[in-house]
Amino acid sequence: MTDNPVTQRIQQTIDDSDVVLFMKGTPVFPQCGFSATVVQVLSLMGVKFKSFDVLEDPEVRDAIKNFSDWPTIPQLYVKGEFVGGCDIVREMYESGELTEFLTSQGIEQQPRA
Repeated sequence: MTDNPVTQRIQQTIDDSDVVLFMKGTPVFPQCGFSATVVQVLSLMGVKFKSFDVLEDPEVRDAIKNFSDWPTIPQLYVKGEFVGGCDIVREMYESGELTEFLTSQGIEQQPRA
């Protein structure tokens, strides 16, 4: 753990929810196409998630990239584990791997028909 308060806030956000999406904008009003794609995937799967709008917090927007060692936003975390960004989440969804992963983590899914 670190003494950096921003890093501590990121860790606390991840610890407080099973599924967290750091994104640009909100699930209702995403501010970039990549964030919108991940929201759409999670919504189609019926996964409840907490979102964090990095546009509202420039410190977190910068720090999350170092935190995960991943250069882009959105970033999806499940049970404290960094899953990936838009391309990884989309590929995992299309291959069925995301469903398997979420099931293995005990994350409830209610896919839309």
